[in-house]
Amino acid sequence: MQKYGELLRTLLEKRNILSEDQAEIFLNPNYERDLHDPFLMKDMNRACTRLYDGIKNKEKIIIYADYDCDGIPGAVILSDLFKKINYKNYEVYIPQRNSEGYGLNLEAIKQFVSSDVKLLITIDLGITAVAEVAEANKNGIDVIITDHHLPRQIMSGGGPAFDLPRANAILNPKTDDYPEKMLCGAGVMFKFMQGFVKKYGEYYKIKSGTEKWMLDMAGLATLSDMVPLIGENRAIAHFGMRVLRKSPRPGLQKLLAKINIDQRYLSEDDVGFMVVPRLNAASRMDDPMRAYELLATSDEVEAGRLSDHLAKINNDRKTIVTGIMHEVHKTLLKLDKKDVIVIGNPNWRVGILGLVAGKICDQYQKPVFVWGKDENDCIKGSCRSDGSVSIVDLMAGTKESFLDFGGHELAGGFTVHSEKIHFLEEALTVTFGEVKSGKRSDPKEISGGVQGPALRSDFVGDLGMINMKSWMDIDRLAPFGTGNPKPVFLFESARIEKIKKFGKNGSGEHLEIIFSDGNQKKAKAVSFFSGVDSFKPVLSEGLPVNLLATFDLSRFRGREELRLRIHDIC
Repeated sequence: MQKYGELLRTLLEKRNILSEDQAEIFLNPNYERDLHDPFLMKDMNRACTRLYDGIKNKEKIIIYADYDCDGIPGAVILSDLFKKINYKNYEVYIPQRNSEGYGLNLEAIKQFVSSDVKLLITIDLGITAVAEVAEANKNGIDVIITDHHLPRQIMSGGGPAFDLPRANAILNPKTDDYPEKMLCGAGVMFKFMQGFVKKYGEYYKIKSGTEKWMLDMAGLATLSDMVPLIGENRAIAHFGMRVLRKSPRPGLQKLLAKINIDQRYLSEDDVGFMVVPRLNAASRMDDPMRAYELLATSDEVEAGRLSDHLAKINNDRKTIVTGIMHEVHKTLLKLDKKDVIVIGNPNWRVGILGLVAGKICDQYQKPVFVWGKDENDCIKGSCRSDGSVSIVDLMAGTKESFLDFGGHELAGGFTVHSEKIHFLEEALTVTFGEVKSGKRSDPKEISGGVQGPALRSDFVGDLGMINMKSWMDIDRLAPFGTGNPKPVFLFESARIEKIKKFGKNGSGEHLEIIFSDGNQKKAKAVSFFSGVDSFKPVLSEGLPVNLLATFDLSRFRGREELRLRIHDIC
């Protein structure tokens, strides 16, 4: 490890990368080395063969994708393949978030039966759809499931077993021995395409490596779905970002231009905070097909119209979420705080409840369940965990309260018996005590003084280290996200020289602070959606503080500026 400088070496060691061989693999992703053979998935050969037969026989094929920024990019990947081989007898079906909800539904399958569909391919859903797949099979529709969610378990004579749908093929790393268990939904679809091109590419005159151009969609979804950015996921995100920065998709280009992002320098922060919310706004506020159409279109005019539309409804979404959060804070102030927060209102739009749950979870550091009523008068909601328990285990332990539920360890969705919604918090609180994993400390300790700033940082330095050499070392660790967070630096006894408010149209909703240290070094730092009273202590010029921050290379309006982004001030 001596070949690396102190900064890079320390940051690698923080990630438990302790040898030069490990470091070289992490710092230099390699497509051939780091992406596993797709045929390590148990049903990959069956899935590829069934898709080939469907294409050869000109069968009507349905791409049935989830409505978020995992399923939708996955649908684009599969439609890219169909366009590449000039196959036209297919349709994309994305269920309405507010009226149909998550997953396969029987009404949609009835439609497919009446329109002579022969093959249904799911993306980012289907692993729990036992009855729905049985209905499709009964009516002559074969099903290929591509999913990454946890299957339901049942008890059999030999102990716990998966309750899997009787699909023609199931591609899900959580149901077999595939090495990368934490692929996202579009990641699984990318492996399907990788396998199909490997098996049949020569037959269709598809050049080897053509599937790499689909990595923009796989990378977008990998960053969006917050799967750990290590192993194969790191490679998918790394090469996905490379392709995104030069992707020829008109919709992507128009969307980036609309939000003033130079495509050449697109970052994972841009993806997570700017691109993904606008794509997800389609299902939350309108029709998820608008997001699919934006990413799939080759028409410049349509791309411009769709990017304008998604920007507008995303602004509408922000306004609604802000209003709900005001209501949430007023309500929670009056309530006794339990281990699990359950809150809702029949008037809250179901499609945005995941955002609300995430915000409450971040602020209160507890598992959160937020509910509303959908267009069919069903009580549905979204839930988030702070990491103290698996949200799926929490719901499984309280399953008598739910009509349906599913998700990951940290996020999920649910439907509740209307007569049981007002008892849900009490039931979940009891279950919380039974299933608490003990994986992490009391969240209050993490945000308070028990855990000091040095323990919350990756590196203790001085303002003199804020230079392009340090930035280049840090950037070698990118892309950042779940499992590979952006490094946090501690600058002790930094003095606040100047505080300035800034924001769109003079709103003053953000902070810009100039810090100095004892060596007369100065640095600019920003904190978005913050005021002088957003930290402890209240900020004032001349005050010495401990600054926790990440490096941030801004290219606003084409001007490159290295600065800090404030993580905390204490």
